[in-house]
Amino acid sequence: MAAEKAEMDALKKECDGLRTQIEAARKAVNDSSMSGAAGGVASVGRVQLKLRKTLKGHLAKIYAMHWSIDSRQMVSASQDGKLLIWDTFTGNKLVAVPLKSAWVMSVAFAPSGNLVASGGLDNMCTVYNIKAASPKTLRELDAHTGYLSCARFLSDSEILTASGDTTCCLWDLETGKQKIIFTNHIGDCMSLALSTDMNTFVSGACDSLAKLWDLREGTCKQTFSGHTSDINAIQYFPNGNAIVTGSDDCSCKMYDLRSDQEVISYQDSSLNAGVTSLTLSNSGRLIFAGYDDFNCHIWDSLKGEKVGVLSGHDNRVSCTGVPVDGMGVCTGSWDSFLKLWN
Repeated sequence: MAAEKAEMDALKKECDGLRTQIEAARKAVNDSSMSGAAGGVASVGRVQLKLRKTLKGHLAKIYAMHWSIDSRQMVSASQDGKLLIWDTFTGNKLVAVPLKSAWVMSVAFAPSGNLVASGGLDNMCTVYNIKAASPKTLRELDAHTGYLSCARFLSDSEILTASGDTTCCLWDLETGKQKIIFTNHIGDCMSLALSTDMNTFVSGACDSLAKLWDLREGTCKQTFSGHTSDINAIQYFPNGNAIVTGSDDCSCKMYDLRSDQEVISYQDSSLNAGVTSLTLSNSGRLIFAGYDDFNCHIWDSLKGEKVGVLSGHDNRVSCTGVPVDGMGVCTGSWDSFLKLWN
């Protein structure tokens, strides 16, 4: 026992030493503050978006939505047990996909527009072909031991999933088998985002950490701390050099990948609600964050100021998304409605 304790103490000491080295390295590259760097930038002013459409059709809480690459179609997932594919220009429903399990938490549109995937408390990621005469179940990816919190396609043959079993996983859709399992989080993994080059992805979890992973090596490359509660949402900044996270601690944070640290935090003492979801405008200047207070608040990413609010939902805003063309923003809510703003 004594030998084990001595070894543990030595390892703890080594960890503390490494932590100090990391802190020193981060300080060395922390050459300026966001407020200093963005001081000369003109203010955005009030951002007032108009509600253009309310998409009605779901009969229960909406948990997730995802835009298609064409910026016209969109898929939404609700605990009424349906995935709906919408034509957002007309407001019509194009396809309804009935789910085996109504407890859905995530949905994704494939880049090709042929497939959608969803999953939730059934611990499975189910992939559907929506181009068939009626939606066909293509694959049931069944290896996670916890709920499926997020999924994103790389292509029609690969998909990435995040789960409440603390892992993320890359799947081969041809075989239905796991290719790589990403283990490093020590809390339920809540969300993930793919980089534009599809070589890396970031994940946010209930251990209040955000992590950057390399898809080619299957390893965790960077870890970002600072939040004091679960991270529910994560997105890449459009240029790929930073990430933005949203947490139950009522704040959003931006982390810079190159200097390996937090750059700025977005919070307001009067805004006492957790962040459920977030998305960025195409320029990255605006952050649209959905909160538990039934609103989607708009932040100026450079100044760290709140510049607008999208209010109209009667319950928690559970998902937000900006289409590829950047021409608007969609909010989905537990009130069963999706709203399109621009």
